[in-house]
Amino acid sequence: MQDQTTTEVLIDGRTYTIAGFESDEYLQQVATYINRKLGALKKNKEYNRLDLDMRHALLTINIADDYFKEKQVADDIRGDRELKDKLVLDMKHEIISREDQIDKDDQKIRDLQKKLNEAEKRIVELETTLKNQRAGRK
Repeated sequence: MQDQTTTEVLIDGRTYTIAGFESDEYLQQVATYINRKLGALKKNKEYNRLDLDMRHALLTINIADDYFKEKQVADDIRGDRELKDKLVLDMKHEIISREDQIDKDDQKIRDLQKKLNEAEKRIVELETTLKNQRAGRK
């Protein structure tokens, strides 16, 4: 089990000590993300006029919005991957089926070639017999 990490991060000009099982770098990335979201919201003059609770609610809504949009992208990618995996599996089955058919066709060709060779031998035998019979009549 991974040890808990404790690190100090700067969010909106204040230092916070946060802990988690992720790396320091990851926890800093989270703080950076929050600071970017706050920075974007603070560019709106109306945001700065709101009381603290409403600003926190808007920040939370924006973060949740990002989360659900990214979750949808991940779900779409997962669905695409599953579809591709199914197509690959179907293609593999098709290849195996066609290889089996090729093997069967090759065997038929060998069998027909054998019959053709036998028929050609039989023709030579019959021609020889016919020549001998004709030669015997003369």
